[in-house]
Amino acid sequence: MPGPPWSRLGTDALAVLGLASFVAAFWRDGVSVALFALVLLGLTVPRVCRLPGPFQVASGATILLGAWAAVLDWYVTVPGLDVLVHAVATGLLAVAAVLLMTRVGALPEQLPRAGLVVVTTALGTLLAVLWEAGEWVGHSWIDEAIQVGYDDTVGDLVAGVLGSAVAGAALASRRPAGGGPGSRGRRRGAG
Repeated sequence: MPGPPWSRLGTDALAVLGLASFVAAFWRDGVSVALFALVLLGLTVPRVCRLPGPFQVASGATILLGAWAAVLDWYVTVPGLDVLVHAVATGLLAVAAVLLMTRVGALPEQLPRAGLVVVTTALGTLLAVLWEAGEWVGHSWIDEAIQVGYDDTVGDLVAGVLGSAVAGAALASRRPAGGGPGSRGRRRGAG
């Protein structure tokens, strides 16, 4: 789905930065390589699925920033950055999941706005739980330098849930009357 002209340039630039980050990670450690492999996946899926360009730029920039913040310990030195990134990234990923599920028919096109908020929040909650479980597995079995702890985990989960709820509300508010998320509404005569 095309967007403003700047969005194509932005998605291309983020793809190059993501690939360069992945290559650079090989000079750090295996955890960084795995992290930037996930970033590449996060940059590729919205592009392959042809999600709107501005959405690709927002989600790509957020996950790339989040990964570098982890690698460079910005979460330790910049108070609140971890919670902010979790809220924004989880919300954007939950919206991506809703858009993709709607496109493939796993969610009804005519989902009521309140239902759209609930589904987006639920998907974001699931993604937040899976991410935190992944952090725990990484800390427990791969590298103890991966920071986990009760306050961190609960804070990240709350941020992910709230970010997803806000993203769901934003998605619902942008939806045209009578259309599904991201649709252009029903065509005249379509049954």
